Amino acid sequence: MSFLTRIEALKDLVQEAVDKGATTVEQIHQAIAAMPLDALEKRGLLDDKATALKEAHANTVGSVYEAIRKVNKEIGDLASGLIESLEDQIEAQKNISKKP
Repeated sequence: MSFLTRIEALKDLVQEAVDKGATTVEQIHQAIAAMPLDALEKRGLLDDKATALKEAHANTVGSVYEAIRKVNKEIGDLASGLIESLEDQIEAQKNISKKP
């Protein structure tokens, strides 16, 4: 396995960890954020707007974590492109070095 192949595999591992980590943190964030609203709703302290408020908050939180996952993907794609360019350059240098 070449050095760049190992770098690509490491990049994939980190990218997957960030994606799964963001999803896990989002789920925890959503659960914790819902607790006070659920408690207030059960006690009748929230009016009919409670459902809309909860949905708006969940959508906002979801958007933040979706942005994190999107940035992670874009960075991964950029890194893959750079690694591919390096591989192409190394191959080109090998071909240039060969004498006919």
